[in-house]
Amino acid sequence: MSEALQFITPANVLAALLTLIPFLAVAFFPQRMAERVNALPLAFKLLGPALLCIPYILVTTSARDFHWEWCALYAALPACIAVLLWQAAQIDPEPRGDWRDFLTLVTLGLAVDLRWFEAAWPAHLAIFSKILLLDAGIYGFVLIRRLDGTGFDLRLRLHDAAIGLREAAFYTPIALTLGLTLGFLHAHRSWPGLAMIAGAWIFTFFFIAVPEELFFRGWLQNLLERRMGRTLALLLTAALFGLAHFNKRTAGFNWRYVVLAAVAGIFYGRAWRSNRRVGASAITHATIDSIWSLWLR
Repeated sequence: MSEALQFITPANVLAALLTLIPFLAVAFFPQRMAERVNALPLAFKLLGPALLCIPYILVTTSARDFHWEWCALYAALPACIAVLLWQAAQIDPEPRGDWRDFLTLVTLGLAVDLRWFEAAWPAHLAIFSKILLLDAGIYGFVLIRRLDGTGFDLRLRLHDAAIGLREAAFYTPIALTLGLTLGFLHAHRSWPGLAMIAGAWIFTFFFIAVPEELFFRGWLQNLLERRMGRTLALLLTAALFGLAHFNKRTAGFNWRYVVLAAVAGIFYGRAWRSNRRVGASAITHATIDSIWSLWLR
């Protein structure tokens, strides 16, 4: 606990608030945020995301680990994404998916998956990088591109919970059979308590499930559906989701994790496309991940 407390500094708390506010503002007030951003002059609209470098400045200056090149990257990359997706919106208003959309997704996906920018941050604070990249994507796809059918609205409905828990129930026996057979899952008896269970689920929902579901289902599967149809888009997105886990919890290629994650991706994708709601697939995702982390890791 004392080790964690050393990271709770005024600068880090302010940086965390500035990082989370864009994410939560669009998640809970998507229409209002879109209207406000689109009322801005074009230059402000496209260059505004450069302000995402401020959390980097706060955290690293406080830790005496500031580097101008990283600061420039966190300013330039979000602005470049906004410009690219604004161009995509002009050229492909339908949209069917422009090369700029997929270039943005590849860049964001590889940056997170291969941890390209984690060296920019002091130890144990690299989560800032993931959320700032998520903010850049949200601004570009939701507010500038206005990509329809994303379903990024965390004002959850009972139907979201019903669909999310249904798909979790469908996947759980498959995961148990496959995971125990492959030696990836290891069942153990424990009851961590309701507070820990609720805390694990809420943390997983907001910081793991929602970012990943927004990227893979709200953006990637959504765009691929327009190119190749529902079934192929579901399967390809699930396969890519599985491959994104190749380096998790191992120094090599974790093929067992890839297989389990790819199969899980099918059920996450089914949950999202039921009503095209990120909240539904994030409930499936958070439930499965919480069960795994608390009882099967």
